[in-house]
Amino acid sequence: MDIQSIQYLIGNIVISIGIAFMVFGVFGIFLLKDFYPRILVASKIDTVGMFTLIMGFVIRHGISFFSGKLMLIIIIMLILNPLVAHIMARSAYLSGYEVAETEIDDGERETTLKEN
Repeated sequence: MDIQSIQYLIGNIVISIGIAFMVFGVFGIFLLKDFYPRILVASKIDTVGMFTLIMGFVIRHGISFFSGKLMLIIIIMLILNPLVAHIMARSAYLSGYEVAETEIDDGERETTLKEN
């Protein structure tokens, strides 16, 4: 095995990890009931999943001008994704979505969204 095939293999493994993280994250979104936890998980999926995917492409392609452009996309993504998720959650909160606690028969508390 030469260096290029090892680099391809490592890149493919990292890409596969990113895809698996995104698939399991989508299932996690469907399991959550409330808006705010869903937006938190969606932000994590987007940030970490895309980071591992793009890093896999950088590893697979090697050091080049293309890899530099991908690294610039990673830097922009790492700054903007959490910021956009915060803005969406804050605008939902300011528009009237709140987490309301209700009692369930067995004494546990359940949180739901209510609109003012």
